Order: sequence, then C-alpha cells, then structure tokens
Amino acid sequence: MTLHGLVLTGGGARAAYQAGALRALAELLGPHHTFPVIAGVSAGAINAAALAARAGDFRSAAHELCGLWAGLQPESVYRTDVRSLARIGSRWIRDIAGGGLLGRSGVNHLLDTSPLRGLLTARLGLERLPARLADGSLRGLAVTATSYATGTALSFFDGAPDLQPWARSTRIGVRETITLDHVMASAAIPVFFPPVTLRGSSFGDGCVRMSAPLSPAIHMGADRIIAIGIRFRRPTEEVVALNAPRPAAPPRLSDIAGLLLNAVFLDSLETDLERVNRINRTLALVAPGRRDELALRPVPVLALQPSQDLGKLAAQQYSEFPRTLRHLLAGIGATGDNGWDLVSYLAFEPVYLGRLLDLGYADTMARAREVEAFVSAG
Repeated sequence: MTLHGLVLTGGGARAAYQAGALRALAELLGPHHTFPVIAGVSAGAINAAALAARAGDFRSAAHELCGLWAGLQPESVYRTDVRSLARIGSRWIRDIAGGGLLGRSGVNHLLDTSPLRGLLTARLGLERLPARLADGSLRGLAVTATSYATGTALSFFDGAPDLQPWARSTRIGVRETITLDHVMASAAIPVFFPPVTLRGSSFGDGCVRMSAPLSPAIHMGADRIIAIGIRFRRPTEEVVALNAPRPAAPPRLSDIAGLLLNAVFLDSLETDLERVNRINRTLALVAPGRRDELALRPVPVLALQPSQDLGKLAAQQYSEFPRTLRHLLAGIGATGDNGWDLVSYLAFEPVYLGRLLDLGYADTMARAREVEAFVSAG
C-alpha cells in the first residue's frame, strides 16, 4: 500500500494559502483519501497538527482548517492594544539605549502571541492525536522547530512504533508526544514572536535551520509526497529586469526584515525539491536489485505553490487593513508602498487571508489533472 505524505512549509499569515489548497485537494481526491504521514514547519505546523488530529477524515479536516483561517483577526494572533505594544517597546528601548547599565529586561520579541496560544488550545484538537495513531489513520506527525541554543533543527515526531529517530549535521528527528508548545515553537517567527521553551531550552521557527523540509516525511515512510509551499516563482526574465541598474532609495527596516524572512521561509523547499528530484533521477539509472545497497529509495514529490506574489497581494489589500494593524506595520516602515513581504507574514487580516484561501484553492484546482494523476500513479 502506498503511503501518501503531506509536507506543509510556511511563514506567518501566508500559511492560509495552504488551507485553501488543502480544501481543493480534499474535493479532488474524494472523502476516502488519507495522508497517513504529515510534516509541518513554521505556520505549516499549525496546519499539519490540525490535519493530523483529524486524520481519517481529510475533507472535514480541510474544511475546518479553512474556517479557522477565515475567522482570524490580528488580535486573534497577537496583542494589538497600545498597552502591550508600549510595554514591549519600552523594554527594547531600555535594553538598547541603556547599554545594559539598567540591567537586561530579557525581551526577545516584538509581539505578544498569547491570543494565538489561546485560540489553538481551543481549536487545534491535539488531544485527538493518540486515538488517530492508535486506529492507524495516522502513521506519523512531525513538527520542526529550531533550537536557539544549538542552531539545530529538531523535528519532533510521534507515530508508529517502528519509526526511528534520525540525525544529520544540522537537523535531527526525536520522538516526543506532540503538544501545543511544539506547534507554537515551530510557528514562532524570529524576533517578532516569542521563543517557546522545550526540553528546558528556547526554540523558534522551524524554517530558520530546516534545510530539508521533505526529510521528516521521508523518514516516517512516505512513498509519495505532496508539498505545499508559499513561494511564487518569478519568471527568469522578470528577475533579470528587476535587477537592472536603476536608482533606488535606501532600504527601510521593513524591507530588510522582509528580505530576511524571505530567506528563512521561501528557499528551503525548492532547494530540497531539487535534491530529492536529483536522487530520484540517479536511482532511476540504478538496477532495482542494487538500490537497497544505497540505502536510498525514490520518493516522487508534487509541489504546489502560489501563482501570484503573496507580498504584492498583501500590498493590494493594505488600505483595507484595520487602523491598529496599519499603525503597527508603519512603525517599522511597512506602509503598503514598502515592506510588502513583511506585511504578508504579519497581516492576519480577514480580507488578505480570504484572498490567500481563494488563491490556494484556485491554484490547486487549476492543476486538478496533475494532482489526480500523481495520486493515482501510486
């Protein structure tokens, strides 16, 4: 029996795109199709955990997930009240301006995400995971977070008894019961969201050090993988045109922050896809009887990615954002004319999220024949 795996990368609000794509997959593949192996990184870990808790009923799970994203407001994810923002901001000013003479406040984030913790406690349903593992509808769930102490990406997994831990130079897999803390840590955008304590140490967004997001699903036995990313691949000619010599204003803090977050969130899936496809092509040249000697196996991957630039999509919706959110973003230079990419990660706003849900659904439906052929080939 072919084990189908699902890999969900992500970054902040952009992960709503995945929920729309998942709803389309559920409609295309029918009510009885399952993904027994699920791996999530960053905000994709939220989607992965929600699906895993409802394994065995993919269509219902995808529908609930879309409802979760459609109902989000900025204040559902982080506190937007003046008191909270002023309290955190004053601690940063004290640490930087005081040069340590006034003592260290220990501040290491810009936003208080306690509302997100409360929301996921009520909506994620992680208490269902043991039952899904016991009845066999779920073989394995992996959630990846980055250790700030060691710089290692830890993929925390729970699943079938035969699943074994793994270790590579900058990433390891460890068996643990998946909790809300694991999900919150994986989705903790560096600098903006607070680190989460796991195993007595601080952890943050899994994408920071996860160079191989397909790896956990492969280690958990997936034979074929559908991976849903959040990166729009610009045509080569557009990239060349964008880099033509031209006068440019100095970058704002929001531009730099957006570029750094893009480096964290957008490149690892494409790089890993190239690696896996290269291995698959190499194995196709090896006689079947000798493949076992290589300790490798072919794992076909279908990648679903946005057909539009999600940063530009956020900019188009900027004027419709609530005043409190625009004020917060403007404080770091994101005005709708600048810092589009940064806005796209932090704008948990219904209009923008709705556009992402619709785009994810439409993009996946546009590839319906490809999706159906990929799944049926297994």
